Amino acid sequence: MREIDVKLITEKVRELCIIANTDLGEDVLQAIDRAMEKEESPLGIEILKELKENAQIAMEEKVAICQDTGFAVVFIELGQDVHLVGGSLKEAIFEGVRQGYRDGYLRKSICHPFTRANTGDNTPAIIHTEIVPGDQLKITVAPKGGGSENMSRVVMLTPSDGIDGIKRYVVERVKESGSNPCPPTIVGVGIGGTFEMAAILAKKSLLRPLGSKNEDPELDRLEFEILEEINRLGIGPQGLGGRTTSLAVHILMMPCHIASFPLAVNIQCHAQRHKEIVI
Repeated sequence: MREIDVKLITEKVRELCIIANTDLGEDVLQAIDRAMEKEESPLGIEILKELKENAQIAMEEKVAICQDTGFAVVFIELGQDVHLVGGSLKEAIFEGVRQGYRDGYLRKSICHPFTRANTGDNTPAIIHTEIVPGDQLKITVAPKGGGSENMSRVVMLTPSDGIDGIKRYVVERVKESGSNPCPPTIVGVGIGGTFEMAAILAKKSLLRPLGSKNEDPELDRLEFEILEEINRLGIGPQGLGGRTTSLAVHILMMPCHIASFPLAVNIQCHAQRHKEIVI
């Protein structure tokens, strides 16, 4: 049994909140480069260049990539041989978010649903915890902006809708979203499970590096086919036209009930912000 003091978790969450908001991943930058090579719209190419320049400035000056610094979504993979000491895991994460958003000068965006009164420190965070083998703790912080999150949906298809139904729904959701999620986007898709699990799968799929292949050959092919259809919509970078509407489609799937066919689409803007650490 290995002991980890929750103070260390607070420290690491603080760091991850800041880095995730200021340092866009190399996989995203490379995806933008690949998009520029294919983009035919001069305006689209210029916008993609500006997105890269913005990311460079954010990294060098340690300022937020975007003014919307997001809802702090935290994925925890907790080894079953780890014993947390010194306090509550949830409170340790919340305190890390408080410190990170304060010390990183990141906008606090979380408010009461009815009164819209701001909580003042970007808490509570959303925490997804999974118990895994081993004696390590993996923390992933993935800030999620409101504009792209608002374009996301969960739908209960019927089994007869099949793969064609998935394609139609995902492409139509991107089309209806238009410029609202600040394209080029990354489209996370969750298939199967239950109503709530499909949404978690869709969000978790966004953590996969851009440019990587899906481990399931059937899903890898489906990702490619959906992406091709999306990029024929002509929405383009920032919705101003072009063939780069999305940089990638990522799918996670699990079995579902014989009477159900859950599907979730979680759209992410080009700023696919997430950083992780293993303790």
